[in-house]
Amino acid sequence: MEFLVILIISIILLIISAIIFGINLKKLKTMTNITELDEMVKKYPSNTDICKEYLKKLNNESVKIEENKDSDTTIYVATSNKIFLGNFKNSYIRILTIAHECLHSIQNKKMLLFNFIFSNIYLIYYIAIVICALIKKLSYEMTFLSVFCILGLIYYSIRAYLENDAMIKSRYLAKEYMEEKQISTPEEIQKLLKQYDETYDLGIKATNYQLLAGILTKIVIFSLICLIR
Repeated sequence: MEFLVILIISIILLIISAIIFGINLKKLKTMTNITELDEMVKKYPSNTDICKEYLKKLNNESVKIEENKDSDTTIYVATSNKIFLGNFKNSYIRILTIAHECLHSIQNKKMLLFNFIFSNIYLIYYIAIVICALIKKLSYEMTFLSVFCILGLIYYSIRAYLENDAMIKSRYLAKEYMEEKQISTPEEIQKLLKQYDETYDLGIKATNYQLLAGILTKIVIFSLICLIR
Protein backbone atom coordinates (compact mmCIF):
# COMPACT_ATOMS: atom_id res chain seq x y z
CA MET A 1 0.00 0.00 0.00
CA GLU A 2 2.82 2.43 0.86
CA PHE A 3 4.39 1.98 -2.60
CA LEU A 4 1.07 2.79 -4.24
CA VAL A 5 0.93 6.05 -2.27
CA ILE A 6 4.53 6.89 -3.24
CA LEU A 7 3.78 6.05 -6.88
CA ILE A 8 0.75 8.34 -7.01
CA ILE A 9 2.53 11.21 -5.23
CA SER A 10 5.56 10.92 -7.52
CA ILE A 11 3.40 11.04 -10.66
CA ILE A 12 1.47 14.04 -9.33
CA LEU A 13 4.75 15.81 -8.54
CA LEU A 14 6.03 15.11 -12.06
CA ILE A 15 2.93 16.72 -13.57
CA ILE A 16 2.93 19.69 -11.18
CA SER A 17 6.65 20.29 -11.74
CA ALA A 18 6.21 20.29 -15.53
CA ILE A 19 3.43 22.87 -15.19
CA ILE A 20 5.33 25.07 -12.72
CA PHE A 21 8.57 25.06 -14.71
CA GLY A 22 6.61 25.62 -17.95
CA ILE A 23 8.66 23.05 -19.81
CA ASN A 24 8.64 23.40 -23.60
CA LEU A 25 11.52 21.34 -24.95
CA LYS A 26 10.26 21.68 -28.52
CA LYS A 27 10.45 25.48 -28.30
CA LEU A 28 13.91 25.29 -26.71
CA LYS A 29 15.14 23.12 -29.57
CA THR A 30 13.85 25.51 -32.24
CA MET A 31 15.53 28.45 -30.47
CA THR A 32 19.01 27.00 -30.97
CA ASN A 33 18.94 27.73 -34.71
CA ILE A 34 17.84 31.20 -35.83
CA THR A 35 19.11 32.07 -39.31
CA GLU A 36 19.65 35.79 -38.70
CA LEU A 37 21.67 35.18 -35.54
CA ASP A 38 23.52 32.22 -37.04
CA GLU A 39 24.79 34.53 -39.80
CA MET A 40 26.03 37.07 -37.23
CA VAL A 41 28.09 34.48 -35.39
CA LYS A 42 29.67 33.00 -38.54
CA LYS A 43 32.08 35.96 -38.48
CA TYR A 44 33.60 34.74 -35.21
CA PRO A 45 36.64 32.40 -34.95
CA SER A 46 36.37 28.61 -34.89
CA ASN A 47 34.92 26.87 -31.84
CA THR A 48 38.39 25.78 -30.72
CA ASP A 49 39.77 29.31 -30.98
CA ILE A 50 36.80 30.74 -29.08
CA CYS A 51 37.33 28.13 -26.39
CA LYS A 52 41.04 29.00 -26.10
CA GLU A 53 40.23 32.71 -25.82
CA TYR A 54 37.65 32.09 -23.10
CA LEU A 55 40.08 29.94 -21.13
CA LYS A 56 42.74 32.62 -21.43
CA LYS A 57 40.29 35.20 -20.06
CA LEU A 58 39.53 32.82 -17.18
CA ASN A 59 43.25 32.18 -16.50
CA ASN A 60 42.75 28.47 -17.01
CA GLU A 61 44.75 27.57 -20.11
CA SER A 62 45.74 24.14 -18.76
CA VAL A 63 42.43 22.72 -19.98
CA LYS A 64 42.73 20.43 -23.02
CA ILE A 65 40.37 20.93 -25.96
CA GLU A 66 39.14 18.29 -28.36
CA GLU A 67 36.73 18.94 -31.22
CA ASN A 68 34.51 16.07 -32.36
CA LYS A 69 32.75 16.77 -35.65
CA ASP A 70 30.75 13.54 -35.36
CA SER A 71 29.02 14.61 -32.15
CA ASP A 72 26.55 17.37 -31.23
CA THR A 73 27.55 17.23 -27.57
CA THR A 74 29.76 19.86 -25.95
CA ILE A 75 30.91 18.97 -22.45
CA TYR A 76 33.63 19.57 -19.88
CA VAL A 77 34.99 16.41 -18.23
CA ALA A 78 36.53 17.17 -14.85
CA THR A 79 38.42 13.87 -14.50
CA SER A 80 40.47 14.50 -17.65
CA ASN A 81 40.30 18.32 -17.45
CA LYS A 82 39.18 18.41 -21.08
CA ILE A 83 36.48 20.21 -23.04
CA PHE A 84 34.92 18.20 -25.86
CA LEU A 85 33.46 20.49 -28.52
CA GLY A 86 30.56 19.20 -30.59
CA ASN A 87 29.82 20.03 -34.20
CA PHE A 88 27.71 23.19 -33.94
CA LYS A 89 29.86 25.60 -35.95
CA ASN A 90 26.90 27.22 -37.71
CA SER A 91 24.75 27.89 -34.63
CA TYR A 92 24.66 31.27 -32.89
CA ILE A 93 24.37 29.46 -29.56
CA ARG A 94 27.98 28.25 -29.81
CA ILE A 95 29.40 31.41 -28.21
CA LEU A 96 27.19 30.87 -25.17
CA THR A 97 27.61 27.09 -25.00
CA ILE A 98 31.40 27.24 -25.13
CA ALA A 99 31.38 29.90 -22.41
CA HIS A 100 29.22 27.58 -20.30
CA GLU A 101 31.68 24.68 -20.54
CA CYS A 102 34.71 26.91 -19.94
CA LEU A 103 33.05 28.18 -16.77
CA HIS A 104 32.58 24.57 -15.63
CA SER A 105 36.35 24.20 -15.89
CA ILE A 106 36.97 26.87 -13.22
CA GLN A 107 34.38 25.64 -10.75
CA ASN A 108 35.51 24.10 -7.48
CA LYS A 109 37.47 20.99 -8.46
CA LYS A 110 36.50 19.08 -5.31
CA MET A 111 32.84 19.67 -6.07
CA LEU A 112 33.25 18.68 -9.72
CA LEU A 113 35.04 15.45 -8.85
CA PHE A 114 32.59 14.69 -6.06
CA ASN A 115 29.73 15.22 -8.50
CA PHE A 116 31.32 12.79 -10.96
CA ILE A 117 31.97 10.10 -8.33
CA PHE A 118 28.67 10.57 -6.51
CA SER A 119 26.64 10.52 -9.75
CA ASN A 120 28.07 7.10 -10.56
CA ILE A 121 27.44 5.79 -7.04
CA TYR A 122 23.87 7.13 -7.23
CA LEU A 123 23.21 5.35 -10.56
CA ILE A 124 24.92 2.09 -9.55
CA TYR A 125 22.94 2.00 -6.29
CA TYR A 126 19.68 2.51 -8.17
CA ILE A 127 20.45 -0.17 -10.77
CA ALA A 128 21.41 -2.57 -7.98
CA ILE A 129 18.19 -2.14 -5.97
CA VAL A 130 16.06 -2.37 -9.13
CA ILE A 131 17.72 -5.64 -10.17
CA CYS A 132 17.44 -7.05 -6.65
CA ALA A 133 13.77 -6.06 -6.52
CA LEU A 134 13.09 -7.69 -9.89
CA ILE A 135 14.62 -11.01 -8.84
CA LYS A 136 12.93 -10.77 -5.42
CA LYS A 137 16.19 -10.60 -3.50
CA LEU A 138 15.53 -7.27 -1.82
CA SER A 139 14.18 -7.10 1.71
CA TYR A 140 13.14 -3.85 3.43
CA GLU A 141 12.34 -2.19 0.10
CA MET A 142 11.11 0.98 1.78
CA THR A 143 14.45 1.42 3.55
CA PHE A 144 16.36 1.11 0.29
CA LEU A 145 13.98 3.53 -1.41
CA SER A 146 14.44 6.02 1.44
CA VAL A 147 18.22 5.81 1.03
CA PHE A 148 17.80 6.40 -2.71
CA CYS A 149 15.69 9.51 -2.04
CA ILE A 150 18.45 10.91 0.20
CA LEU A 151 21.06 10.16 -2.47
CA GLY A 152 18.78 11.80 -5.05
CA LEU A 153 18.47 14.94 -2.94
CA ILE A 154 22.26 15.26 -2.67
CA TYR A 155 22.70 14.50 -6.39
CA TYR A 156 20.13 17.13 -7.37
CA SER A 157 21.57 19.80 -5.06
CA ILE A 158 25.12 19.49 -6.39
CA ARG A 159 24.29 19.01 -10.07
CA ALA A 160 21.72 21.82 -10.12
CA TYR A 161 24.15 24.22 -8.47
CA LEU A 162 26.94 23.44 -10.95
CA GLU A 163 24.67 23.80 -13.98
CA ASN A 164 22.83 26.92 -12.81
CA ASP A 165 26.08 28.63 -11.83
CA ALA A 166 27.62 28.02 -15.26
CA MET A 167 24.47 28.99 -17.15
CA ILE A 168 23.97 32.28 -15.33
CA LYS A 169 27.62 33.36 -15.62
CA SER A 170 28.03 32.31 -19.26
CA ARG A 171 25.77 35.12 -20.47
CA TYR A 172 28.08 37.74 -18.96
CA LEU A 173 31.23 36.01 -20.19
CA ALA A 174 29.80 35.85 -23.72
CA LYS A 175 28.84 39.53 -23.59
CA GLU A 176 32.31 40.55 -22.45
CA TYR A 177 33.92 38.41 -25.15
CA MET A 178 31.80 39.83 -27.99
CA GLU A 179 32.38 43.41 -26.86
CA GLU A 180 36.13 42.86 -26.71
CA LYS A 181 36.30 41.19 -30.14
CA GLN A 182 34.35 44.07 -31.79
CA ILE A 183 33.28 41.78 -34.60
CA SER A 184 29.57 42.48 -34.11
CA THR A 185 27.98 45.91 -33.87
CA PRO A 186 26.49 46.96 -30.51
CA GLU A 187 23.04 46.40 -32.02
CA GLU A 188 23.94 42.85 -33.11
CA ILE A 189 25.37 42.09 -29.67
CA GLN A 190 22.14 43.26 -28.06
CA LYS A 191 20.11 41.02 -30.38
CA LEU A 192 22.30 38.04 -29.51
CA LEU A 193 22.15 38.78 -25.78
CA LYS A 194 18.38 39.13 -25.86
CA GLN A 195 18.08 35.73 -27.50
CA TYR A 196 20.63 34.24 -25.09
CA ASP A 197 18.53 35.48 -22.19
CA GLU A 198 15.39 33.87 -23.64
CA THR A 199 17.18 30.63 -24.44
CA TYR A 200 18.75 30.26 -21.01
CA ASP A 201 15.56 31.25 -19.22
CA LEU A 202 14.00 28.17 -20.77
CA GLY A 203 17.25 26.20 -20.46
CA ILE A 204 17.62 26.74 -16.71
CA LYS A 205 14.01 25.70 -16.13
CA ALA A 206 14.41 22.65 -18.38
CA THR A 207 17.66 21.57 -16.70
CA ASN A 208 16.21 21.79 -13.21
CA TYR A 209 13.06 19.99 -14.25
CA GLN A 210 14.95 17.21 -16.01
CA LEU A 211 17.12 16.60 -12.94
CA LEU A 212 14.06 16.47 -10.69
CA ALA A 213 12.04 14.42 -13.18
CA GLY A 214 14.89 11.91 -13.47
CA ILE A 215 14.76 11.24 -9.72
CA LEU A 216 10.96 11.07 -9.57
CA THR A 217 10.80 8.76 -12.60
CA LYS A 218 13.25 6.37 -10.93
CA ILE A 219 11.06 6.37 -7.82
CA VAL A 220 8.00 5.61 -9.98
CA ILE A 221 9.76 2.68 -11.67
CA PHE A 222 11.01 1.21 -8.40
CA SER A 223 7.59 1.59 -6.77
CA LEU A 224 5.92 -0.14 -9.72
CA ILE A 225 8.35 -3.05 -9.50
CA CYS A 226 7.66 -3.42 -5.77
CA LEU A 227 3.91 -3.35 -6.42
CA ILE A 228 3.75 -5.95 -9.20
CA ARG A 229 6.49 -8.41 -8.24
